[in-house]
Amino acid sequence: MYRPFIIGITGGSGSGKTTFIRRLRDNFKDREICIISQDEYYRPREQQKSDDIGIKNFDLPFAIDHQQFVRDLKRVIKGEIVRKEEYTFNNEEKDADIIEYYPAPVIIIEGLFVFYDEAIRNLIDLKVFIYAKENLKVIRRIKRDQLERNYPLEDVLYRYENHVLPSYENYIKPFIHEADIVINNNRNFERGLDMIKGYVQYKIDQAKVKVGEQN
Repeated sequence: MYRPFIIGITGGSGSGKTTFIRRLRDNFKDREICIISQDEYYRPREQQKSDDIGIKNFDLPFAIDHQQFVRDLKRVIKGEIVRKEEYTFNNEEKDADIIEYYPAPVIIIEGLFVFYDEAIRNLIDLKVFIYAKENLKVIRRIKRDQLERNYPLEDVLYRYENHVLPSYENYIKPFIHEADIVINNNRNFERGLDMIKGYVQYKIDQAKVKVGEQN
């Protein structure tokens, strides 16, 4: 059986990972790539650790159920379809959908800690790090959390200073040196996106040839 090619994409909160991956996905057909996000593997709120003033910290590696993430990723690698309930970021007004992960020639995994966890890191064939300056990341974080999640500005800034930034410095940034490709997203990521698109297409074409040879 042909093993899919695994691309891991990480970067700090507000670096532009979500937009980058959305743009990348738009260039390929269903079943050509499978995207698995760590955002769907947060532990329940009651299991999250609290900081010194009692605020839940979702920006620690412990916040993610890495073991379940690895189990599901390995199942997709083996050719299985994985179904799981969407994580709704504690939005009680949103009904959770069922997400389906289908086997594909290229699997893209993304999240804050895909390089940090050794079991996940060892499964990655190509490591991509999205980089952006801190001032840009905090502005993007404010826009996202205020518009999409309706968080108060004071809360967003507190979390960025006390949760997001320390997490980036301790658990994300140190792995930039292990990345095969670092994409600068201070202005835009178009060149980096074009490069990754071309490489993904190459791997898809390569997989088609391999499958044809096996048949």
